[in-house]
Amino acid sequence: MAGLRLRCFIPPTTTEPSAVRSNPPAISLEWRKNSEVRQSRNCRTAAARLGGERPDPLLEAAVRAAFLRFQESLRPDPQFIDPYSSCLLSSTVSHHDVESKYSPNPCQYRLATKFIDDNLLSMLGTTEDLRQIVLLTDGMDTRPYRLNWPRSSVIFEISPQSVFNIASQKLKEAGAKVSRNCILLHVPLESTDLQLALCERGYNGNKPSLWAIQGFPMSTTTNLIDILSLVSCSAMKGSIFLGEFPTSLAVESSQIEAKDNRQDKIQRLLVDHGFLVNATRRDEINKDSQLDKSGDGSFLFIAEQLRFSDAQMEIWRTHLERIEDEGDEEGFDEL
Repeated sequence: MAGLRLRCFIPPTTTEPSAVRSNPPAISLEWRKNSEVRQSRNCRTAAARLGGERPDPLLEAAVRAAFLRFQESLRPDPQFIDPYSSCLLSSTVSHHDVESKYSPNPCQYRLATKFIDDNLLSMLGTTEDLRQIVLLTDGMDTRPYRLNWPRSSVIFEISPQSVFNIASQKLKEAGAKVSRNCILLHVPLESTDLQLALCERGYNGNKPSLWAIQGFPMSTTTNLIDILSLVSCSAMKGSIFLGEFPTSLAVESSQIEAKDNRQDKIQRLLVDHGFLVNATRRDEINKDSQLDKSGDGSFLFIAEQLRFSDAQMEIWRTHLERIEDEGDEEGFDEL
């Protein structure tokens, strides 16, 4: 990662979809013909059918996001294609009120998904050393299967265990697989110590990593700070963190602030946790997008880690202690 400079990659305004696997299952004509039927089905009921009698709020949100990817894939000029989204939706329930759900906003979600897809692949193409990818998701993210990952990539997904279990089973039945010579490892969101759980799965804080977040369950500023602390402590200096934060996270329920101030607050939180951030508002990414101006909006960002990870600091402390024990003053030159 040495010499890697922070850049903000702006998705092109052309209608070309994000880069995807060279051999994903094609979107069949029959699938497109049945799209109107699928679009009339209710995500709340779908979540209940998928996860049990009572709908799970986390599962509901994940199903809605999958539905939006399904809708985008059917458009004549999709910004991205998700050939696996349909298998995550129930085929026996109604979706007629899907558009009334509060989150995510369809226009924002489409733009953010393309932004993250494009920049993940762009960043991975900058260096052969960057092969640790950590995805913070809702549990139904299909990026591990639909993106063309470089060889030897290790993809860690942090998401709700219950949602991931349902999604992974359906994706397996659909024949979804990660890129050749790559591996996907799941880390349950419910883990008592996420940083420790991540390391126990094989994550190495002494190697470069690329982190991306979208749809990850967060409802308060405290949740946001916890995630920033996790990434800051785990990511090696020079690693990259990118993705989307809802701007509503920057405001407590009793506060009223302008949207721009909310974005500024999130950016300050990133800086406070050691990140050099280049924030990009939606209208700066794609001025031609027809975005819904209502709602809280989202904050898209790419940031570089400027601090040492906990793993790096531990090596530094061990090395310093050895030098002190040996009384080797010249050894400080090695630092």
